[in-house]
Amino acid sequence: MALGRLQAAIVDNLSDLSYLDGSQVEELRSFDTELNGNAFDRVLLGDYHISLHQLNIAKSKAYGVAPFNVKRLAINKGTWEVLDQEFCEKNGVIPVSVVSHFITVAFSNPFELTISTKIAERSGKQVIPLLSPERDIKEVLRQDTSNVEATQFDDVVEAVGMEFGDGEDGDEVDLDDEESAPIILLANRIVEDAYGLGASDIHIEPQEMELVVRYRIDGVCQEKLKLPPKVAGSLIARLKIMANLDIAERRLPQDGRIIFKQFTRKNIDIDLRVSSAPLNHGEGMVMRILDKQKSTMPLPALGFSEGNLVRYRKVITNPYGMILHCGPTGSGKSMTLYSALNEISNPGIVIRTAEDPIEYTLKGINQMQMNRRIGLTFASALRAYLRQDPDIILVGEIRDTETANIAVEAALTGHLLISTLHTNDAPGTIARLTDMSIEPFMISSSLLCVCAQRLMRRVCKTCRIQYEPEGREKEILESGIGWSGTVFKSNAKGCPRCNNTGYRGRIGIHELMVTDDALVEGINKGKETLELKKLAMKGGMKTLHQDSLLKVKDGISSIAEALSTVPVDM
Repeated sequence: MALGRLQAAIVDNLSDLSYLDGSQVEELRSFDTELNGNAFDRVLLGDYHISLHQLNIAKSKAYGVAPFNVKRLAINKGTWEVLDQEFCEKNGVIPVSVVSHFITVAFSNPFELTISTKIAERSGKQVIPLLSPERDIKEVLRQDTSNVEATQFDDVVEAVGMEFGDGEDGDEVDLDDEESAPIILLANRIVEDAYGLGASDIHIEPQEMELVVRYRIDGVCQEKLKLPPKVAGSLIARLKIMANLDIAERRLPQDGRIIFKQFTRKNIDIDLRVSSAPLNHGEGMVMRILDKQKSTMPLPALGFSEGNLVRYRKVITNPYGMILHCGPTGSGKSMTLYSALNEISNPGIVIRTAEDPIEYTLKGINQMQMNRRIGLTFASALRAYLRQDPDIILVGEIRDTETANIAVEAALTGHLLISTLHTNDAPGTIARLTDMSIEPFMISSSLLCVCAQRLMRRVCKTCRIQYEPEGREKEILESGIGWSGTVFKSNAKGCPRCNNTGYRGRIGIHELMVTDDALVEGINKGKETLELKKLAMKGGMKTLHQDSLLKVKDGISSIAEALSTVPVDM
């Protein structure tokens, strides 16, 4: 018999499933020439009219791996972030889901152990293989995901009785009713479309002559939809109902949360942090998408340089002290904190968090949602945690003097305290804490490190343009990192892969200020921020500007993006 053991098992499985009759099985078993895998597949698909799906089921039973139809996969941007698309195309795999410490991946050949090992190393998770036809995997990878995920609004606009930008009267009864079917459909479609395109925020903005819907994708707002202004009231009211807000109150800002799976039949498990505000042309709303299916990323995937990663990992293993992350909203602070907690979490330590809101649920970690309406603030949560025998405490944000004082006290009494602060750079954190009436000696004795960070867009690897910088660009590289050479810039026309923007995805840049003797002395003497920055740089700190240029040197981003993200060092 020329068939191999696995091939014989596949034939038997096809027979058991009634896809082959007895004579066909005997014919296959009597082959006198040995067939390789691809030739064997071609014989079954062509000569015996077995479908690709039937063959995949038979193979899965022979291999002992579950079958999976990748063509029906709803692509989740968060999953692609754990395992980037370039790696998937090179190795012929597709990430299906990420849950806790596991990543499920579709393979065409589950016996490719080297690929499985690479995936485990990249993701920091245990790999669960699924079996999919190689042809289907290649087809899905070839597809322009932005086109696949984009949701069309024409039918919804027509349902509310108008076309894009058309101010003609529609059915006024329906349009004034926030519970009308078209308005419900429109609200859901906006959220589903934004999620599918990987947006972080949805902006609904009333203008004088129209209602504009914009998505923030990779840190940049993009206009998606324009509607006549008469839709605004009903749409905002519908979203308020979903967020349990007061629809009658239009004069004051309101905050709420939408648990979206309560309003959709699609497999989209996300929450939205909702904030409404009265604007000059009516109420506006911003919704931050919190993807509950998206898990934390391993620290090496966040963009830390090799040196910064070693130093940061050393700091987070300290038994006590204070670690602060600073930067504006949407700079990746929360993801870094969660990834750090995930790395150091084990059954031997107790971790408590106070968050507003809880963005990701972490296994083995006790998390508390703040509620200012009933007096549950960061300060009160922190005060309670000090009586609950924690080893590590994460406070979502230090906003006021009371929280700052308790945080420093916790760091000085045997706890590792991790939090965030809004400052421009790492050295500026000292001045911010001093403004909050924290004594310099208290800061220096409690502070372990400050990590300032931003998110910078990656140039699209498919269409990026290589060139040699000259003039001002060359000067910036040489003065910043003492290097000049060939770098990449974005393609103004872009390509289908990057949705014609020239950029695809984002990476973190970091300014890691770890305290040492010289810095402690400088803080105690009350030195200015600029002096502290010089001391930190002598101690090995790379500034945000320098780290952004190192990303340019490595071909990850462009000089234009680096300069638009952080200013040149003085």
